[in-house]
Amino acid sequence: MAAIQLIAGLGNPGAQYEQTRHNAGFWFVDAVARDCGAQFNAESKSRSEVARCSIAGNDCRLQKPLDFMNRSGRPVATLAAFYRIPRSGILVVHDDLDLPPGTIRLKRDGGHGGHNGLRDLIPELGGNDFLRLRIGIGHPGHRDDVVGYVLKAASREDRAAIEDAITVAVRVLPDIICGNLDAAMKELHTAK
Repeated sequence: MAAIQLIAGLGNPGAQYEQTRHNAGFWFVDAVARDCGAQFNAESKSRSEVARCSIAGNDCRLQKPLDFMNRSGRPVATLAAFYRIPRSGILVVHDDLDLPPGTIRLKRDGGHGGHNGLRDLIPELGGNDFLRLRIGIGHPGHRDDVVGYVLKAASREDRAAIEDAITVAVRVLPDIICGNLDAAMKELHTAK
């Protein structure tokens, strides 16, 4: 397996979306950038904010696409193509309704599971064989309430649980980057 060279956090651009549950992917790459001391800069060719850092001795780019969630595939595919990063070298980080707040799961391959960011990303990348880091945000209880739910800020308790889970995921990121997925999954999937 190729080392991870691109961590694409999915979210919506703009101050009005910063605190919304749908931006959990952005929260994660922001935490990684803080941990590495990296700064995001606008990169027009990929319509993204991009930061560069070294994780476990590997050169890695952090990405926040500046197109909306349901159009985030093109920015990720453009950046990956420019730097010749294969799908196996990409980690996509996104919110997940099916996981409770404070839960993070690492997954390889699979479908989009109804997530509009992944629904756009898979055809743009030409396949689904990339890693995903799924950040639990909980579910509103009924599918008709999903859109309003993901576009609202999390409660104080939920946000704290999500931030704690992100801290654990940042700590195990070197294992993910280097392909030690079993070790990373053991830590992530047993963390509370």
